[in-house]
Amino acid sequence: MFKRLNRMQIALTIPDHGDPQAAAVVQELLGGKFGELSTLNNYMFQSFGFRNKKKFKPFYDLVASITAEEFGHVELVNNTINLLTKGTTFTGDPDITPLQNGLLSRNTYQYIATAQTALPGDSMGRAWTGDNVFNSGNLVLDLLHNFFLEVGARTHKMRVYEMTDHPTAREMIGYLLVRGGTHALAYAKALEIATGVEVQKMIPVPDLDNSKFDYARPFMEQGLDNILYTWSSDGDYEDIDRIWKGINPENGKKLIVKRGTPEGAPIPDLDDLPEEFAPGVDRDDYERIAKKLMENL
Repeated sequence: MFKRLNRMQIALTIPDHGDPQAAAVVQELLGGKFGELSTLNNYMFQSFGFRNKKKFKPFYDLVASITAEEFGHVELVNNTINLLTKGTTFTGDPDITPLQNGLLSRNTYQYIATAQTALPGDSMGRAWTGDNVFNSGNLVLDLLHNFFLEVGARTHKMRVYEMTDHPTAREMIGYLLVRGGTHALAYAKALEIATGVEVQKMIPVPDLDNSKFDYARPFMEQGLDNILYTWSSDGDYEDIDRIWKGINPENGKKLIVKRGTPEGAPIPDLDDLPEEFAPGVDRDDYERIAKKLMENL
């Protein structure tokens, strides 16, 4: 089962004004081939279909626990995109064209379909597809694919970082560069145990350390490049410490498994957008609804 906490993995800066072009490009990190919807669904389906879970428990625990983290990554990128459209339209009579800036956005569909929130698609508007899921059932092949998926995702994050200087977007990317680096290393270490091949000698791919990115350094200073979480407080998935052990080859520090989840941060509460009829509840309706909710308590 999954337990949901009403918090995000990190706090995001709430901008006074967003950048719809940045929102469009950040969509790639959500619904692109190497986006968070792909990492989530690859690991989720692999964990659901994992054979001999008891016999190969450390490997199962690794894929299953990272699956849980990826749910939070999807949430984080979603909220980043939502904030990147903030302040780009205005409230007013329909005849004064209050959504006119949506006409100039690369992602006009965001203004039409979702009231300026994220879409399950990439930076060119293509919908995410289950064709991006790889679940062969072969342990080594799936681990190798996951390593490839993580370094591919890292490449795309680095390129999007270089495309936008919006602080909210860069905060999110800096964090995901660090956490994605831990996942790439985890799969490399798992492959080494399963095959004897020293995969971690390839890291980092691309060959540029996360410390070169200003917005990644604060998360590295917190040691988040050395930690894997179990994402369970009930003693589940703790055998990841059979794999996540020893020294981080990139910084020489000890690798740590932490039970449970990070503390997290509040989820942004999006403002009303009357020009988008969202949520479309006026004061009278709100008072009527509130009265109904309080009845018979």
